[in-house]
Amino acid sequence: MVIERFYLACLSHASYIISSNGEAAVIDPQRDVQTYRDYLEQHGLRLRYVIETHLHADFVSGHLELAGATGAEIVMGRHAGAAFPHRAVEDGDLLRVGTISLRVLETPGHTPEGITIAASDEATPDEPASLFTGDTLFAGDVGRPDLLGAVGITKEELAGRLYDSLHGKILTFPDETRVYPAHGAGSSCGKALRSVEFSTIGTERMTNYALKPMSREEFIVAITDGQPDAPAYFLADAAINRQGAPELALVITHARAFAADELADAVHHGAILLDTRDADAFSRGYIPGSINIGLDGQFATWVGTLLPIGTPLVIVAEPGREEESVLRCARVGYDSVSGYLAGGIATWVKEGRPVESFRRLDVAELQDELKSGQPPLVLDVRRDGERAIKSIPGTEYITLSRLPERAGELKDVSRPMVVHCAGGYRSAIAISILRKNGIADVSDLLGGIGAWEKAGGAMEVEPETVTA
Repeated sequence: MVIERFYLACLSHASYIISSNGEAAVIDPQRDVQTYRDYLEQHGLRLRYVIETHLHADFVSGHLELAGATGAEIVMGRHAGAAFPHRAVEDGDLLRVGTISLRVLETPGHTPEGITIAASDEATPDEPASLFTGDTLFAGDVGRPDLLGAVGITKEELAGRLYDSLHGKILTFPDETRVYPAHGAGSSCGKALRSVEFSTIGTERMTNYALKPMSREEFIVAITDGQPDAPAYFLADAAINRQGAPELALVITHARAFAADELADAVHHGAILLDTRDADAFSRGYIPGSINIGLDGQFATWVGTLLPIGTPLVIVAEPGREEESVLRCARVGYDSVSGYLAGGIATWVKEGRPVESFRRLDVAELQDELKSGQPPLVLDVRRDGERAIKSIPGTEYITLSRLPERAGELKDVSRPMVVHCAGGYRSAIAISILRKNGIADVSDLLGGIGAWEKAGGAMEVEPETVTA
């Protein structure tokens, strides 16, 4: 049995190809499936199955396109209710790939239709099965159960099912059993994930907070408490995956190069202007009203968190990265990019059109301003869990995911404002949101709280008041 892992860092997403004797199965594919097709061709493999461990909410899957291109059969849990031809499997069902047996375990909890695949190779009968757990069990965490409240399934009900799936099925495997999850650190599908190639049942018993000895009721409280905000696009992506996504190439080719006047006209008619350059480039000059979400970070997650899905989008990118920007929007179901500015921001500037900029203060500059007669208001936009661990004394707090709805609270602030996050990526996003909401006197802290702490700035642990 050969296991090949494909990791998409932007979404903290792991997918897998399992192969034996010229046959293969793909588990939890990303939307752009050419990478799997290349691997299959390179290794002379026939794809028999495309397996989805559940209806993913954090990205659009390529199961339909991959199956269509290869003739493979799509496999999903019997409760998925998918709208396309597929094999609906249940507990104990077996699939064969070469000498490998793929046994289905129904493991609801993260979602009602969740399954885990136990892969055993008859060529090595003394080795324990390998578990492909999807979003049921991660390294360091378990799948969050609070994503389906909007469709009438409570987080407590799903958490109880998850407890049963873990203790009644997954934890019955030997400690040396390898665990291959669908996500690593940075994913919004849990709160304490680690990034490893694989874990083991034994490691998770010892280190995973959710697997410590506790009652079913204690487990429900432990895993429902303190979950990060679920991005608004999650339910939409789950619905897309249930229906099957359009062919990716059609989405990419739909976006075309715009002249400056075409871009301006699209924005005038309601399109959101998304600038995908890095924070430094954006700070030096951007089109007024732009939202900055840099490609070199958790781009897709923040697009899905901050921008309404389905809204028309137009893009300003570094020249040469336009198609990448469109692709990475499409990975999370944002297929509504109509175009991008040909030549990037230089085209806009060359035509004499208006641009804005903002300052990026280093730690010494911020400390000097805090000692001045008119100290700035410092706004922390990190997540609740980060804020609880440490903060800069005297700062205000609105987590970035809630800033669009709460920016109006800051309009009456009479002082200049300085925004910070952990390292500087999210603070630039926050500034673009604040500027779009009419708050002009705002800058950010270069290097975020990490630079502040490294420079010996005062720190506060467990602040008394945290405004969520």
